Amino acid sequence: MNNTAIVTVLGEDRTGIVASVSRILAEGGANIDDISQSILTGIFTMTILVTLHEEVMPFADLQEKLNECANELGVQINLQKSDVFRYMHRI
Repeated sequence: MNNTAIVTVLGEDRTGIVASVSRILAEGGANIDDISQSILTGIFTMTILVTLHEEVMPFADLQEKLNECANELGVQINLQKSDVFRYMHRI
């Protein structure tokens, strides 16, 4: 079973985005396997590949925590299982 997921973050750059998102992932038992981030004219983008441990926190609960974080930070945060992500973005 593939327990990897993709987290994407997009929004106006501000202090604490990386810290807040990584804290929630750690609390949810997710391991960050790879991460990429950039800032383009004040717009922050980040893509994170994570391994999930759903016995620590179920996918839906982690998704809800990330949604709450997104609202607090004023950014967009999406969590998708990697197989769904790959299927949606294949050519």
